[in-house]
Amino acid sequence: MRHTRKGTVCLALGLLLGLLTCAPSLSRADSPLVVTAAYEGVINPVAAEYLHEAIAHAEREQAHCLVLQLDTPGGLDTSMRVMIKAITGSQIPIVVYVSPTGGRAASAGVFLTMAAHVAAMAPGTNIGAAHPVAMGGGTMDDVMKAKVENDAVAYIQSIAERRGRNRDWAEQAVKQSVSATSTRAKELGVIDLVASDMNDLLAQLDGRTVSLGAQSLTLRTKDAQVRGFPMSWRLQTMKAISDPNIAYVLMTIGTIGLIAELYSPGAILPGVVGAISLILAFYSLQSLPVNYAGALLFILGIVMLMLEVTVTSYGLLAIGGVTAMILGSLFLINQDFPYYRISWSVMLPIVALAVGVAWLVVQFGVRALRTRARTGSEGMVGLIGSAKTDLGPRGKIFVQGEIWDAVSASPVPEGRAIQITHLDGLTAHVKPVEPEKENR
Repeated sequence: MRHTRKGTVCLALGLLLGLLTCAPSLSRADSPLVVTAAYEGVINPVAAEYLHEAIAHAEREQAHCLVLQLDTPGGLDTSMRVMIKAITGSQIPIVVYVSPTGGRAASAGVFLTMAAHVAAMAPGTNIGAAHPVAMGGGTMDDVMKAKVENDAVAYIQSIAERRGRNRDWAEQAVKQSVSATSTRAKELGVIDLVASDMNDLLAQLDGRTVSLGAQSLTLRTKDAQVRGFPMSWRLQTMKAISDPNIAYVLMTIGTIGLIAELYSPGAILPGVVGAISLILAFYSLQSLPVNYAGALLFILGIVMLMLEVTVTSYGLLAIGGVTAMILGSLFLINQDFPYYRISWSVMLPIVALAVGVAWLVVQFGVRALRTRARTGSEGMVGLIGSAKTDLGPRGKIFVQGEIWDAVSASPVPEGRAIQITHLDGLTAHVKPVEPEKENR
């Protein structure tokens, strides 16, 4: 009986300890899941794909909502519309949180923030300046400008009406490029919340009702599990090469590589590297406000520098190539977009390298022109030898271990030193060498 009681007590203690151990994990399993995705930079195809992957991941994990931490100066209209379609078609609520402090949601970021089921901002952030601009490096005429502006106004007003936000301010953000701080945006009804950090945001979201299609959903984010969804290495690579400085370097390497392969067929490596670099550069340039006249000038400059190696232009091609490269670099990216500009720290070294290569090519060319030929028939001119026989006017001469047929305008006795003036086929035209020159 005593042993039975002891066994029962031990079993009860074991079960109690097991329950205490499993209680935290059970509570974590029952708590809602919130997935976070952070994007900082220009809105482009990479941003659209990242948001699509984040939404798909959150839906697979049956997350309660997805929080997109956004900090952007704007970007492509096409990518922005793809992202808005992903938000409106999501099966879970999407919260756009403009953060961290000092961040912004400008231009395309305004549309994305207002399209979210819940729009929030961190203190010290701003939103606005959504006026559409031309992305091709040119200017729009009045008719096209009016069309693009009216289309953007109608689009943002429809988004504001759908989410119950301030449509008048949204119209001003497009037409007049107005902006607002986080506090002012909350007062105007542009956003829903101002949260200092993620914990504050989740606390304010708890109990809030959002419309998800034809249904209403009450958010339960108190004590929620927060899991980040980082950007994959593939998207990080694509985002990196979308930088205008990287695109500039890739275009330079690609152009030089292909031209080098054309000049030296069979080298293979320059062609492979050049082709890959150009393809990556073209991918990058599609999301940048490229002035194609600048791109053509830049490529023309590199071509002219490469031609300087094979074409005798006495430095004119090199000078023209450097000038075209500098002008093309300045015109390549539309300077109305400060976040798209090529850094001078990248531009100047590349142009300086091109100038240095051109200078070396010109120096070698000038030196080659001034240097007497050492091979071939031209290399024979000026050589001094001796008459093998009497030249009167024809005979034989001995030069550098070889016997040549020779012709002399004046008689030359056997053994006299001669100098070749020019060649006529296999016959050398010579003249006698003055004694003082022979002694030297």
